[in-house]
Amino acid sequence: SVTQVIEQQIKGIDHLLYFSSTSSSSGQARISVTFDQAADPDIAQVQVQNSVNQALNRLPQEVQQQGVTVAKSQGDSLMVVSLYDTTRKMTRVDVADFLVSNLQDPISRINGVGEINVFGAQYAMRVWLDPHRLNAYQLMPGDVRTAIEAQNTQVTAGELGAPPSGPGQALNATVTAQSRLQTPEQFRAIILKTQANGASVRLGDVARVEIGAENYQTSSFLNGFPASGFSVSLASGANALETADAVRAEIERLRPTFPPGMQVAYPRDNTPFVRVSVEGVVHTLIEAIVLVVVVMYLFLQNARATLIPAITVPVVLLGTFGVLAIAGFTINTLTLFAMVLAIGLLVDDAIVVVENVERIMHEEQLPPREATERSMGEITGALVGITVVLGAVFLPMALFGGSTGIIYRQFSITIASAMALSAFIALTLTPALCATLLKPVEKERRPGRFFRWFNRNVERGQDAYRRRMGVLLTRPGRWMALYALVVVAMVALYLRMPTGFLPVEDQGQVMVQFTTPEGTPMARTEELAQRINDYFVNDEKANVEAVFLVVGRNNAGTGQNAGQGFLALKPWGDRDRHNTAAAIIERANTHFRRFADARVSVLSPPAVRGLGQSSGFELWIRDSESIGRDALAQAQARVLQQAGDDPDLTAVRLNGLGDKAQLQLDIDSAQSSALGLSQGDINSTLSTAWGGSYVNDFIDRGRVKRVYLQGDAPFRSAPEDIGQWYVRGADGQMAPFSSFASSHWTRGPQLLQRFNGLSAVQLQGSAAEGRSSGEAMDRMQALVAQQQGFDLQWSGLSYQEQLSSNQTLWLYAASVAFIFLCLAALYESWSVPVAVMMVIPLGVLGTVAATTLAGFVNDIYFQVGLLTTIGLSAKNAILIVEFAEAEQKAGRSPMAAALEGARLRLRPIVMTS
Repeated sequence: SVTQVIEQQIKGIDHLLYFSSTSSSSGQARISVTFDQAADPDIAQVQVQNSVNQALNRLPQEVQQQGVTVAKSQGDSLMVVSLYDTTRKMTRVDVADFLVSNLQDPISRINGVGEINVFGAQYAMRVWLDPHRLNAYQLMPGDVRTAIEAQNTQVTAGELGAPPSGPGQALNATVTAQSRLQTPEQFRAIILKTQANGASVRLGDVARVEIGAENYQTSSFLNGFPASGFSVSLASGANALETADAVRAEIERLRPTFPPGMQVAYPRDNTPFVRVSVEGVVHTLIEAIVLVVVVMYLFLQNARATLIPAITVPVVLLGTFGVLAIAGFTINTLTLFAMVLAIGLLVDDAIVVVENVERIMHEEQLPPREATERSMGEITGALVGITVVLGAVFLPMALFGGSTGIIYRQFSITIASAMALSAFIALTLTPALCATLLKPVEKERRPGRFFRWFNRNVERGQDAYRRRMGVLLTRPGRWMALYALVVVAMVALYLRMPTGFLPVEDQGQVMVQFTTPEGTPMARTEELAQRINDYFVNDEKANVEAVFLVVGRNNAGTGQNAGQGFLALKPWGDRDRHNTAAAIIERANTHFRRFADARVSVLSPPAVRGLGQSSGFELWIRDSESIGRDALAQAQARVLQQAGDDPDLTAVRLNGLGDKAQLQLDIDSAQSSALGLSQGDINSTLSTAWGGSYVNDFIDRGRVKRVYLQGDAPFRSAPEDIGQWYVRGADGQMAPFSSFASSHWTRGPQLLQRFNGLSAVQLQGSAAEGRSSGEAMDRMQALVAQQQGFDLQWSGLSYQEQLSSNQTLWLYAASVAFIFLCLAALYESWSVPVAVMMVIPLGVLGTVAATTLAGFVNDIYFQVGLLTTIGLSAKNAILIVEFAEAEQKAGRSPMAAALEGARLRLRPIVMTS
C-alpha cells in the first residue's frame, strides 16, 4: 500500500538505472533509486520528490501524517563513529541519547556530510499501559492518547493589553495557559477520567511512565562495552578526505563535553586506505622518475644528456596537473596511477630527441646546434605520429559511461594530456636544451670499465638483432605463418582469461553480517554477537583494533534475529602478509561455519565506495511472471542450494530476512458489531498495545523529544495476552478481545523486497578461491536461468562489471580504429598504418600471457594496461616505420630501408621500453 504506489510513479526520471525497495514488518519502508554518473544529484532529487508527491494522496493517512522523506545518498558510508562507555555505568540507551543530543546535529552540519544514520535512539517518554487497570476504569488506549494530546501541549492564549486596547491601557503582557510536560511525574499526573464521586483517574493509575528509548530495535557494543554509533555518508561531490578530517576535528572539539569514561572509536573509515594508496602511488611516482633517470644515464652515459629528459618531467607533470584542475578532477589514486603510467611515456619523446641528437653528433661529428637541427628534421614526424597514436588509444576511453567510464575517463584525460604536453615540450624546449647544454663529442673521451662492458653487450645485441632481422626478411612466408599463429594464440588466450571488475584489496577494515533462526528474540542474537566479539577480541587480538557490533539490523533490514559489525584492523605496517584482510576473513569464516545455530558472514567492503554493500557479486531474482511470493521463495531456496554445491561459488546467501512465525488475529465482525464495538477502536487498541504509537512531544533538558504509548511487556509476551486487552462498546461495557476474536499461527515475511517494480529477493556471494567474479556471475546466471518464470538482474558492483564487460571489446575496437584512421590521415598512406597495426598483436600476446601466468584476471586495470600496451607497440612501430619510409624515399629497397630503420631505432626503443 506504500512502496508499490510510490514505485508506480517512478518513471520518466533522467539517468535512472534501477530501483529497489524494502518493506519491513515493523512498518518501515525504504526505496533506493540508483542513477548513472551523468545524473545531477539535485535534479534527480527534485524529480524523485515530484514522483513521490504525485503518489502522496494515495498513501495511507498515517504515512501522509508522518511524511515521506527524499534524501540524496551515496549508497555506502564514508565512516562509522562509535561512542562507548568504559566505566559501564551508562546503558546503551544512555550512550545513544548522548550521541543524538550532542553529536548528531553538529556532525550533520559539516560541509560534505550527506546523511547520518544512528545505531540507536534518543530518549523518549514511554507510557507502558496495564490492560487490567484500564479495564477496571473502563478506559481504552485511545482514551489515554486523547488525554495526553489535550494536556501535554503548548498553549499561547494571547496578550494583556493587545491592540486594539482602550484608552489609558497601562499593562502589556503575554498570557500562557500551559506548556509541554517535562518529567515522568508530570505525565503520571495527567487526568484521564473524573468519576461520579469526583475522584480523578490519572495516567499513573493505569500505566508505568518512564524515560526510555524511542525504540528498542537495536543494541550495540564496542569491544564488549555499551556503545552506540552512527554512519556518515558523503554528500554528492564532496571530498572524502576533507569530510572525514572535519568529522574527526568536530568530535575532538566536542570531546570535553563527554561524560567521564566515554571514548570514541572509528570502526570504519575509508580514508586511511585512500591516504595510504595515494602515498604509495606518490612513492611509486618518485621511484619511476629515478628509474627513468638511471636508464637514460645508463644508455647515454652523459650527465648533460640525461639532465635534458629529466627536466621535462616536472614541466610536463605541472602542466598535466593544470589540465586536471581545468577538467574538474582531483588528485586521487586513479589520476596518480595514470601519472605513474605516464612517467615512462612522457619522457619518451625527449629521449627520442636527445638520443637522435647524440647519435648524429657521434656518427657525423656535428656540433650540438647543427645536430639538433638535423635531428628534428628526421624525427618531428615520428613524434607527431606517436602523440596522435597515444591520443587515439586513450581518448575513446573518455567516451564511455557508467562507473567504468568514470575510471577510464580519469586515466584517459590524464595520460592523453601528459602525452600532448610531452610532445609539445619535445618539439620546443628539448631541442633548445640540446643545442645549449650538450657539448661537442670529445674524440679522446674513453668511458669507464662498466660502461665499456655495457656498450659491448649492447653492440652485440644490436648485431644479433640485425642478423635475425635479415634472416626474417628473406623468408617472409614462414614468418607470416608464424605471425598468424601469434594472432590466433593472442585471441585464444584472451578469450580464456577470467574476467573481473576491480581487485579486492586490503582496505584495513572488515564487515560482518549475521542472523539467527527466524523468530529468535534479540537476547539470543545478542549472545551470538558476544561470541563474535569474543572471537575477534581474543583470537585476532593482534590484528583487530576495534569491533563494533549492532544487533537488530543489518544490510538486509531490521529484525531481532539480524545483526552486523564493523571491524577496524590494525595499520598495514603492524600486520604481516599472513594477516591481510583476506586472510583474517578466511580464518573468521572458517571459524563461524561451525556455528550450527546461526549464519555469520565476514566480508570485505566493496572495491568502489557506493557500488554495493560488500565485495563479491550482488543480484536480484525477480518474479517476472507474477507467479507469487511462495514460488519466489522456493526458487530462491533452490538457487541457494545449488550455489552451495557449486565449487566455483562461495558464501552465497540471502541478503534479506526469511519468513517467521506470525500470530494471525481473526476479528469476527458480526460479533464485534453485536457488542457495539467500533472497528476504529479495535484497530487503535491493537496497534497501540502491541506495536506502540507516537502521541506528541515533551521537553527533555531543552530538547524536544517524543512521547510513545504502548502495552507493558508482561501483557504482550504470549498469544493468550490478546485476551487481556479490552475495547469499550457503545453501551460503555468493556469487551475482551477473546469475546470477538480468535488467533492462529501462520508464517509470513519479515521483509518484502522489490526490484524495478517486481517482487524480488536479493542474493550476495563471492567467487571461490582461484575463480574470478566474472566466472561466478556466469554460474549464477546459469542457475537462475533454470528457474521458470523468474529472471536475474544485477545491481551494485556486479551491474557495473556486466556493463564494463559489454563495453570492453567496443573500447578495444574503437582504439584500434582510431589509431588506423589517424595514421592514415597523418601519413596519407594505407601501407604505413597497416605496418604499424601489425605490431600490436605481438605486444597484446605478451601482456595476456604474462597476466595469465601471474594468475590475474581481465579487470579494469588489465584493460587500461592492455590499451597502454597497444599504444606503446604502435609507438615503437612508428619509430621504425617512419625512418624506413624516409630511407625508402632516399632510394633504398624496402628490405634495406626496413633493416636500416630497425638498426637506427633499436636503442631508443630499448631505452623507452
